[in-house]
Amino acid sequence: MKNALITGSTKGMGRAISISFANEGLNVAICSRNEQELLKFKDELQSINPSIKVFAQVADGSKKAELLKFAAGAQQELGFIDVVVNSLGMFAPGSILDESESDFEKQLNTNLMPTYELYRYFGKAMIAARKGHFFNICSVASLNPFPQAGTYGVTKYALLGLTKVMRLEMQEHGVKVTAIIPGSTLTDSWKDAVVDKDTMVLPEDIASAIINIYRMSPGANVDEMIIKPAPGQI
Repeated sequence: MKNALITGSTKGMGRAISISFANEGLNVAICSRNEQELLKFKDELQSINPSIKVFAQVADGSKKAELLKFAAGAQQELGFIDVVVNSLGMFAPGSILDESESDFEKQLNTNLMPTYELYRYFGKAMIAARKGHFFNICSVASLNPFPQAGTYGVTKYALLGLTKVMRLEMQEHGVKVTAIIPGSTLTDSWKDAVVDKDTMVLPEDIASAIINIYRMSPGANVDEMIIKPAPGQI
């Protein structure tokens, strides 16, 4: 049985992706800062597919030490990690000139650092096995920055750049790397806004895309997939 590790696991896209991999029959490793929320989701995943293992560990993925402890625990509990989904992220509106001194570091440690560190942690094992798949959840801000969210755009540009480097380093070793580039997606970032869900991408759409890419033959890789709302960006 194969194993998938998902960051940002209990909310939004990460939650939907975790459910999709459980339905697909993969063991899943999930983390959250909130222990009660994490354990409740673990039980939900086990009820969705009683045949899989669910490794759940309390961790703040934006803190390197906690992130790597989660990665090590998942590997020890489940074995070789076949799929890593980097879905941890945060959106913080604001101008670079007006933001607080901590904003840059916080967004860097949430939107970019976890992908870099998990790549370094799992990459060599995947090379040795000549298999594996990294999915990095980027953003349309990776392609075109938002003037009202400067640092977010910077970190997402960097994430897409990292993804391209990862792909170049991995492609000769049989390891796949895919950038998922969503537009306006109905996650907690929109919880205070009044929006029509029928005008937005849903987390389940992102999960469906990832599962279908995962199912492709060993010789096929989707480099990048852009998924935008049908009526256009909100």
